[in-house]
Amino acid sequence: MDIHIARRGQPEYPLGAGQMHKPPECLYYRGDLKACLATKRVAIVGSRRMSTYGKQVTTTFARELAEQGIVIVSGLALGVDAQAHHSALAAGGRCLAVLPCPLDNIVPATNRRLAEQIMQAGGVLVSQYPPGSEVYKGNFVARNELVAALSDVLLITEAAAGSGSLHTANFASTMQTEVRAVPGNITSPLSAGTNGLLRAGQAGAVTRTQDVLHALGIFAPRARHLPKGATPQEQQLLDLITHDVHDGEALLAASHQPVTIFNQTLTMLEITGKVIPLGANTWGLP
Repeated sequence: MDIHIARRGQPEYPLGAGQMHKPPECLYYRGDLKACLATKRVAIVGSRRMSTYGKQVTTTFARELAEQGIVIVSGLALGVDAQAHHSALAAGGRCLAVLPCPLDNIVPATNRRLAEQIMQAGGVLVSQYPPGSEVYKGNFVARNELVAALSDVLLITEAAAGSGSLHTANFASTMQTEVRAVPGNITSPLSAGTNGLLRAGQAGAVTRTQDVLHALGIFAPRARHLPKGATPQEQQLLDLITHDVHDGEALLAASHQPVTIFNQTLTMLEITGKVIPLGANTWGLP
């Protein structure tokens, strides 16, 4: 395993890491760290438990930011973190994954394949912990601080009141990193954390990708390349999803396609990777 070391004071040591309360003496990494740090970076974090809404907005922001060449930073955790990584990779983007564990013992084990996919796509894995070290509970909070330190903007897409993402927001504020949050349903416990940040003025509200790009100082985004359908029926469904029709029943009604044709078309779009299921019969672009 090709693991590199960036020591404090050396050129390859990330400047942002020096803003931490106790900057690590060494960072261990795999991949081209210099290239990722030379690009605008947005951290997308949130709860390990996602609602359909949380999955949808995470997918949209990660995909559209990756399409703009933005490196997506997250913590390789279950839930929002993993979804952000997956969506960025599906859009052909790069990720910087900050781990709470040594690079030779990635946790959670279920995301080890995702870690390899990040590497294969030209991304980077970063850790404060040397190979062979134990994983302690405090590592996860320290990981969240490093996520904030390595990002230009922190975006929280969905978070409950006790989510670790709120710690990440506090770290980002201390480092004067821009914090943004996606408003959620006021009756949903899974949005209590993000709504609380917005109510307290600790984060700026974002409802579209342009809001995040503006926070990065990008006002002329690249033209977006949308997937093309192989048949008129496929193109019709893709157009509807692009225009924010995501519910399966709403798609069927708006398309006026016979149920059999509709189901066949949607299945082919999923098989070819042009749409992805978001759960509860809702659909989105990858």
